[in-house]
Amino acid sequence: MKPKLRPELVFLPTYSSWLNWIESEVAALRYFALNGTDHRSHDEQNAAINAYIRWRNAHTEPKTGFAPDSPIRSWTDYPAKAA
Repeated sequence: MKPKLRPELVFLPTYSSWLNWIESEVAALRYFALNGTDHRSHDEQNAAINAYIRWRNAHTEPKTGFAPDSPIRSWTDYPAKAA
């Protein structure tokens, strides 16, 4: 039986895309599948993207240990709702 995933919400500063996991994944996709290429068709480009995603999914591991000493991990003094 697979363990249940427990997502953790992390609120990031507005201009801190470098802290966002998705940004690093998209940058890797762009670097490995799109940069320096001249695809002749959308189908060829889609095939390159799909090949990268299949490779990435086959070689992925859970992201753990992100900023383990960060005070945000034990922060309990949350601000009042702003909206």
